[in-house]
Amino acid sequence: MDGHNAPNGKPLPKDDRGLPPVLLALTLTTGLIDAASYLGLGHVFTANMTGNVVLLGFGLANAGGLPVVAPLVSLGAFLIGAGIGGRLGLGIAHRHERVFLLGVGSEIALVGIAAIVAWVADVRIYSASAYAIIALVALAMGVRNAIVRKLAVPDLTTTVLTMTLTGIAADTSAEGLAKAGKSARRLFAVAAMLLGAFVGALLEKHSLGLPLAVAAGAGALSFGAYLAAHGR
Repeated sequence: MDGHNAPNGKPLPKDDRGLPPVLLALTLTTGLIDAASYLGLGHVFTANMTGNVVLLGFGLANAGGLPVVAPLVSLGAFLIGAGIGGRLGLGIAHRHERVFLLGVGSEIALVGIAAIVAWVADVRIYSASAYAIIALVALAMGVRNAIVRKLAVPDLTTTVLTMTLTGIAADTSAEGLAKAGKSARRLFAVAAMLLGAFVGALLEKHSLGLPLAVAAGAGALSFGAYLAAHGR
């Protein structure tokens, strides 16, 4: 059997050339989403769970006036989403295209609903509507992260950059410089999240729903691009 093919003869996820551009687009949406939640919903992340664990620790210590309930809601919803994504990802090597599209479609729907809630409700920090938005978006991010983890495309986790930045710095040896393609992918991932956070922060100044709507729209565009790339 070809080492680059799944048992059904299809390419493995890591060899699917249509995935990296879509994962970069989703990395950009991470910046948009966390800009909306952190700046507009009271210092809570809905994509970056490492940050939430740290913020929860600060909140439990009653330091800096940081919340406890919001990061707990986000963490809980994220874990539920990751559990759902894990179930969807069973046998992903045989049907990764279908699983990926289902995951992205679910994310678009959940983030889109969150954007609608942000526009129609009187969203205040610590309000029921704020917690609903946090839960919806964190649920979407949990599903995405579980599926992206199963895809295992190098350097494109879409939500965290610690190891990506480590790779950029650590691989500046002669051997690392020879791998220009990998370095470029890492730099693109960092730039995508930075751009998403920058744009999200600007949009959040006008409306909480704007960065969420743009994130849903970017996800929809990436969904369509992936379909087009696979001739569907």
